Amino acid sequence: MTLYDELVARGLIAQVTDEEEIKELINNGKATFYIGFDPTADSLHVGHFMALCLMKRLQMAGNKPIALIGGGTGMIGDPSGRTDMRKMMTPETIQHNCDCFKEQMSKFIDFSEGKALMVNNADWLMDLNYIELLREVGAHFSVNRMLTAECYKQRMEKGLSFLEFNYMIMQSYDFYALFQKYGCNMQFGGDDQWSNMLGGTELIRRKLGKDAYAMTITLLLNSEGKKMGKTQAGAVWLDPKKTSPFDFYQYWRNVADADVLKCIRMLTFLPLEEIDKMDAWEGAQLNTAKEILAYELTKLVHGEDEAVKAQDAAKALFSSGNAADMPSVTLTEEDFTDGSIDILSLLVKSGLTPSRSEARRAVEQGGVSMDGEKVADIRTTYDADAFADGRVLKKGKKNFRKILK
Repeated sequence: MTLYDELVARGLIAQVTDEEEIKELINNGKATFYIGFDPTADSLHVGHFMALCLMKRLQMAGNKPIALIGGGTGMIGDPSGRTDMRKMMTPETIQHNCDCFKEQMSKFIDFSEGKALMVNNADWLMDLNYIELLREVGAHFSVNRMLTAECYKQRMEKGLSFLEFNYMIMQSYDFYALFQKYGCNMQFGGDDQWSNMLGGTELIRRKLGKDAYAMTITLLLNSEGKKMGKTQAGAVWLDPKKTSPFDFYQYWRNVADADVLKCIRMLTFLPLEEIDKMDAWEGAQLNTAKEILAYELTKLVHGEDEAVKAQDAAKALFSSGNAADMPSVTLTEEDFTDGSIDILSLLVKSGLTPSRSEARRAVEQGGVSMDGEKVADIRTTYDADAFADGRVLKKGKKNFRKILK
């Protein structure tokens, strides 16, 4: 099976512009390809997972990845999938986020000896002259066509700013710049980026001629990846300081039955032959598949030792209701008022809820327990001595914290 055939079999490919040329390039290790990441936070999350795994697969086959950090486009903000305008970030925040991305990406991509590049589009976008950009690039874009793009449709309903309207031109210019600077001949992205990516392909061909290699592949990255990247508590981050290895493991351990084999195909590096045998699994066997998925992805992001600890902790947790290695929170004297702390403060302090209002809702809906005993009253309080040996606070069916003092 060729690399391209494997990508198709894993359910990764949605659309391509020139399938035969793309097969020739990636199957023979001739592709220099890029995927862009806008630095909207100081950590990547599981919504980026599919892109990172794809880059790893292609690099293993001899292709050269370029991780493009959107330090320049981040100054504008991608309107794709948005009903409101993104919050403006300072240049200092954007740079900090870019630095964090490289450390996390290095777990997936080998940047040594010219095997991959990480570049920041601020290096060329920030120096562009506006009048020159309008003349040299803007002339190749039809406003009528741009307004039909999916990335703008939702924003058009509530108002699309001129700032955001420029995002497609900026992203298209990225491919043009990467092609000229680094010989980048292929781009990958989510299905919500299709119009932006076609703009880059078209710009290269208009500026440099039809013979210029400018391939585009788009993946089912938005509909699947972003869905995987969100939970009721927010994003599941790759940074262990934001999402612990245990919580990361638990997230994948608790995916829906209908999604587990799809996730294994798309995100793990297990052989397809082994995965195909799981297609007949049902009932309790699907729980085994979820454990395989959780272990493999936790190992990929946090290393084998952390994956083993998370797996052991999860098994201990569900066999005895407790676990030595489950995420823990240590209370300090400042957390207590007159020697006690209320249940709402505990839920917020532990990170099980982001606010007291959500903590109140969780208690009122009967979804909170302490050491297996349901907490029914939002006014419930605990003395400091109650946590001397540690107690297990639980929200819902799957979220636990060990509370220590």
